[in-house]
Amino acid sequence: MSGGLVDVNALIGGHPFRDIPHPEPGILLRVLEREMIRAAWVGHLPSAFWRDSLPGNARLYEALASHSPKLRPVPVVRPDWPGWERAVAEANARGAPAVRAYPPQWRMGPDDAHMAALARACAEAGLVLLLTVRFEDARQRHWMDAAGDLSGAAIRHIVRAADARIIVTAAGRALIEEVHWGLTPEERARLFWDISWIWGPPEDDLAHLLRTVGASRFVYGTHWPLRLAQTPRANLALLPDDVADPKLADPDDIVRLAGAR
Repeated sequence: MSGGLVDVNALIGGHPFRDIPHPEPGILLRVLEREMIRAAWVGHLPSAFWRDSLPGNARLYEALASHSPKLRPVPVVRPDWPGWERAVAEANARGAPAVRAYPPQWRMGPDDAHMAALARACAEAGLVLLLTVRFEDARQRHWMDAAGDLSGAAIRHIVRAADARIIVTAAGRALIEEVHWGLTPEERARLFWDISWIWGPPEDDLAHLLRTVGASRFVYGTHWPLRLAQTPRANLALLPDDVADPKLADPDDIVRLAGAR
């Protein structure tokens, strides 16, 4: 597949802290058609909150089986769980472009050795590693959701652990700047950010980051169904003239760089 936007940050399934109407693959397909997005990397939202993510991966593969290649599975790999290496191997065998990991939800600290091991495994398998900063804004987060945001220190630790390609989703300008300017040029080249949580007008954080960090470090993502799928498209359309029509990184190119099929 080539040409057109790819949403690297879409999810199916329910959320434990609020109702999400119709988070099914069929609805996601309609959203992609409406937003003129040619494909999506899709995760299983409940798995982020389950102690054992393996059953969620099985449900994800089953749910998307009839929707390939429009919807591509991105399973969860919890690297402190027995048999996690088999989950990496299965993702590779099934042609997944990436795997997801959720260190805050698993109570992993910023220098956790398990995440470093997962980064090395992804590099060896040629899989992109996808990290999520947050699911909810702090203002709307349920009091039972005790997991904090993914920290800049944790992201830097994972980037430096291995020659893996990493996409961080749901990050805002402050975190992106903190991490980006704290890495070497070689390390920055392995790291990408989706635009799902970057503000457009009037803050114009997206325009600022495109000028300073560069469009090549960003990919398209919506964080559907937790956020409106229209938002990133609108933010791109509202960019000022000097950064209009930015050439975002192509997820297919990132997969090729990672060595994934």
